[in-house]
Amino acid sequence: MYKTKADNLNLDQIAESGQCFRWRRLDEGKYEIEAFGRVLTAGQKGNEFELSCDETEWKEIWYDYFDMDTDYAGIGKLIMSSEDEYLKAAYSFGSGIRILRQELWEMVLTFMISQNNNIKRIRGSVEKLCIRCAKGTHFPSAEEIDLKVFDDTSLGLGYRDVFLREMCAYAKAHPEFPENLRSMDYKEAYETLIGFKGIGVKVANCISLFGLHNIDAFPIDTHIKKILSEHYPDGFDFERYKGVAGIVQQYMFYYDLKH
Repeated sequence: MYKTKADNLNLDQIAESGQCFRWRRLDEGKYEIEAFGRVLTAGQKGNEFELSCDETEWKEIWYDYFDMDTDYAGIGKLIMSSEDEYLKAAYSFGSGIRILRQELWEMVLTFMISQNNNIKRIRGSVEKLCIRCAKGTHFPSAEEIDLKVFDDTSLGLGYRDVFLREMCAYAKAHPEFPENLRSMDYKEAYETLIGFKGIGVKVANCISLFGLHNIDAFPIDTHIKKILSEHYPDGFDFERYKGVAGIVQQYMFYYDLKH
């Protein structure tokens, strides 16, 4: 058991922010998290965290996973020193959100599933896919996914099943695909992603933000489109938040989602 303290980190807010679909809530303030072949139980009281790992595992895996080296307090100061009352309210409401450094392949498939979907249904489909292909123990690799699974309508994938089948077939034939994406800059990765059927502008930016940690990526879904229309009719100040726009987007998304 390892204990640590951290500010600008709230497990409940992250779990409900629409970026991770396999966290399992155990009880108030406590979650079971599976990533990189490990399972972590994380509990929170205020800014104190109790973790089911030792200090070595925290430093080698989970410290990076929770993006501890990014200056979220500094981003908060940048927002709160602005005259943007909407964004200041959004940040105050969800200041514990961080952009997790999750497994890229998982982000590719889960955000393809997310297209024109809601969080509850996404979680259900992802859970069923994991159970069918990996006995529920982890997110399945491309090699573990039998393409016939996409014939099963009970997964709730709808029209997305065709695109997911094609992506998995491509990844099976090109095992270097994730590493190639990681080697690209944001623009090149984005252009590569939108070349796949089933990956449009929003999904490509979600994968860039949540899978490649390109934190200037700014996904625009129905929530963000509404926010930009209602609160920023003259345009959002992307220049002020250059380099961290994706983090700012998450504060806005979460605030709108919960209101």
